[in-house]
Amino acid sequence: MWAGRADAYAASFARLCAHPVEHLLDAAQVETGTYVLDVGTGTGTAALAALARGARVCAVDADAGMVAVARAAGVAARVAALPQLPFPDAEFEAVVGNFVVNHVGRPRAALTELRRVLKPGGRVALTLWGARRGAGQELFGRAFAAAEAVIPADLPRLDPAEDFARTADGFAELLREAGFTDAGAVELEWDHRTTVDEWWGGAAAGVATAGLVVTAQEQDSVVRIREHFARLAGEFTAGEHELALPHIALVACGRA
Repeated sequence: MWAGRADAYAASFARLCAHPVEHLLDAAQVETGTYVLDVGTGTGTAALAALARGARVCAVDADAGMVAVARAAGVAARVAALPQLPFPDAEFEAVVGNFVVNHVGRPRAALTELRRVLKPGGRVALTLWGARRGAGQELFGRAFAAAEAVIPADLPRLDPAEDFARTADGFAELLREAGFTDAGAVELEWDHRTTVDEWWGGAAAGVATAGLVVTAQEQDSVVRIREHFARLAGEFTAGEHELALPHIALVACGRA
């Protein structure tokens, strides 16, 4: 899903996903000297923010291209994927994962692994796209529907047996099931500032689920989607060229 898309991600969706990072680090109590693992680091946004706080940081991502970009930015990153991490038990004082839980096939096993690498008393903090979505999150779906795009049958989908309630309570319960204590979660709402071209560019390059839909279309369908996307995006105009797309995410934390 992400192979070969690191640069396109960095130029588009990475800016969206950067918004909750400071909330994430606060929830994990990351400060000077904290030894942190950033799992699913992507291009290294959360890891770099932790380094800026004076933390010691290791990072992993399943995609080698993402790891290369993070390394180039100064992050000590390596290729690894949940639910198997190349670290000993009780290695870290904090673990953060920015929008990684929504990309693992076995979320409970993934969280159990995060608890394994945490020291007793260490903090985990995670973000997730939840069931309640902002109007900006529906923009591509509305464009697909208006263009009568064919949604690919092979999009990544979680096994229903592995799923959980995508609410604050459901996310907190997922952490408790994995053995974390003091688990809690809250919703975070913000307007993502972008442009029509930037937001379309990420999807056109195949980034995220919207990108998988766009790149699976015949060319005439892509043209129709682009036309409807530009029309619908006008609802979110926040300046001469800027869009303000409302988004909602969940931030959860717990203690090992």
